[in-house]
Amino acid sequence: MNKELSRFEAFLPIIFMMLLLGIGYGIFSLNPEPLLILAALFTGLIGIKNGYTWSDMESAIQDKFRMALPAILILVSIGLLIALWMAAGIIPMFIYYGIQLISPKFIIAISFIIAALISTVTGTSWGSVGTVGVALMAIASTLDANLAATAGSIIAGAYFGDKLSPLSDTTNLAPIAAGSNLYEHIKHMFWTTIPAAILSLIVYLIVGMNAKSNVYVSNEKIDVMLTYLSEHFSFNILLLIPPLLILFGALKKLPTLPIIIMSSITAAILAIIFQGAAVQDLFTIAVSGFEISYIDNVDTAPADIVRLLTQGGLASMTGVLLIAFCAFSFAGIMTAIGALDVIIETLLLIVKRVGDLILATVLSGIIMAIVTGSSYLSIIIPAEMYRKSYQKFNLKMKNLSRTTEDAGTVVVPIIPWSSAGVFMATTLGVSTIEYLPWAIVCYSGFIFAIIYGYTGIGIAYEDEKTAD
Repeated sequence: MNKELSRFEAFLPIIFMMLLLGIGYGIFSLNPEPLLILAALFTGLIGIKNGYTWSDMESAIQDKFRMALPAILILVSIGLLIALWMAAGIIPMFIYYGIQLISPKFIIAISFIIAALISTVTGTSWGSVGTVGVALMAIASTLDANLAATAGSIIAGAYFGDKLSPLSDTTNLAPIAAGSNLYEHIKHMFWTTIPAAILSLIVYLIVGMNAKSNVYVSNEKIDVMLTYLSEHFSFNILLLIPPLLILFGALKKLPTLPIIIMSSITAAILAIIFQGAAVQDLFTIAVSGFEISYIDNVDTAPADIVRLLTQGGLASMTGVLLIAFCAFSFAGIMTAIGALDVIIETLLLIVKRVGDLILATVLSGIIMAIVTGSSYLSIIIPAEMYRKSYQKFNLKMKNLSRTTEDAGTVVVPIIPWSSAGVFMATTLGVSTIEYLPWAIVCYSGFIFAIIYGYTGIGIAYEDEKTAD
């Protein structure tokens, strides 16, 4: 017979996992995947001690995989998209004209704005980072800008747009899980998201204006980059068709995966027409990613160019998938043995007023993000656990849906072992720890949420009566 875990037993796996990752990954730079497997094994032993079977835990792990499968398919398709957009000359074209238009003083702030706009329109933070984000990082590298700050601003902008886009999966999931309305939820998000964006832009502008990078010092490097791109790629306005397909699909609310595949196929056709790519090479590029060897001799090409143009491919996402599987194994076992339920119930004991409830929701979302690395679980589980408490305090459910996004969706990309964190770091070439301080939207949102909870600002009630 299954026995309910004690509080100590419920929190012990999280403590153990944090110690493993903090020491092993943070200090000794060990691969996080084996560490997560060890944490899952440790958690499983606690479950067995309390009467749970491997069958119980295996079923829960499978449930987590089934829930994540749509996101995994999109993730893999983005690797394909990046590689074929590179082969077609789409990303190189964005880089070529972007270098000439963007000042190094404003690259960080502009990166935030562009990523935010693209993500709002398309509803995908990962897609925005994987396409325009890659181009912006290349431009920042050429302009000698702060790459960690640029990466952080791109990620912050992408998640800002993701939170406010009616096309985003998490933006749709949050009001469904909490029981609120989609457009009321988006409007209510303005209270925390807009101040976070303003704060971010102020920081990015100050850092950019005080940067030591000098555009004249970079002129030779820029000239080499521009000359190389113009000599090895043919640019044409028709290369905008694949990005426009993504935009069209988003505006028409078409399924994301088929649109990404269509955009990738179109890019492959354009690569044949404008870049003279061979069909057999495109099949290799789709799997292994684009490499400089397809257009030039690697030994004679500048190192910066090689690093810049080596991007994408289905295989490039295997690392992200592997760590996701390991994290979901840990999360599945935690769910199966009831540890997460005990943790949430413990946090509810501190709730005496609205501010406490918001704080408990935030802490639960952050714990879920740290433990599972999943935006979906960081929304669903706190929303399910706290819905009755929000009703008790006479609060509209859009408060709950907003808080789950503030503490769940946008926190995940700053967790180094999460699939989002690994994807962002791999795609942009900057480690999670390096870009974390600069992804201001990803942690300032829940700070505003806590402040509002205790001050009453931006808190919506079912009627005029306020809860003490």
